[in-house]
Amino acid sequence: QVHLVESGGGLVPAGGSLRLSCAVSGRTSSDYVAGWFRQAPGKEREFVSAITWSSGGASYADSVKGRFAISRDNAKTTLYLQMSSLKPEDTAVYYCAASEGWRRRADVNDYSYWGRGTQVTVSS
Repeated sequence: QVHLVESGGGLVPAGGSLRLSCAVSGRTSSDYVAGWFRQAPGKEREFVSAITWSSGGASYADSVKGRFAISRDNAKTTLYLQMSSLKPEDTAVYYCAASEGWRRRADVNDYSYWGRGTQVTVSS
């Protein structure tokens, strides 16, 4: 079982920055993918970014490329999402997720473990 706990959400003005963290604990396989998804009110949960833990290889949704950066700290087993140049349309609950294996995927159904989410609100 893998446990994920997000933190770092909050209210930020448009153009601002925010860093989300996700503490990863429990029994992980030798390699896994950790990622971020988000869900705005009335919308489906969507892929934001993912990273293969062993290699550090990353993937991003087109909507956040060049603005968001995913990273991980092996020693702290913590996942991060650095968000810059935030826009009101980035407002959502952000979820940390994990799946076993090395292949990064953008489908919510490919992730077995989820955190409870952290709210990010970007004011215009």
